[in-house]
Amino acid sequence: MRFLVPVAAALLLAACSGPAEDAAHDQANAVDAAGERQADALEAQAAATDDEATETALNKQADAVENAADGQSDAMHRQVDKDY
Repeated sequence: MRFLVPVAAALLLAACSGPAEDAAHDQANAVDAAGERQADALEAQAAATDDEATETALNKQADAVENAADGQSDAMHRQVDKDY
């Protein structure tokens, strides 16, 4: 029982986020979603081309865009978690 009280309190605090924290997480999610949309568009371009070199280059660019957006979004989430 002595162990359960601090654990329950920690879970309660972790589950409670304020509007500012929620907005910051939403912004990080939007960065990730925008990167995903941009990568999807590049992949669609790659699929539509007949030139293998162009297709390869577009797919590499799509991967880079997606990885950059993921990295930025992850960093934003970590900062929000640190701040709140």
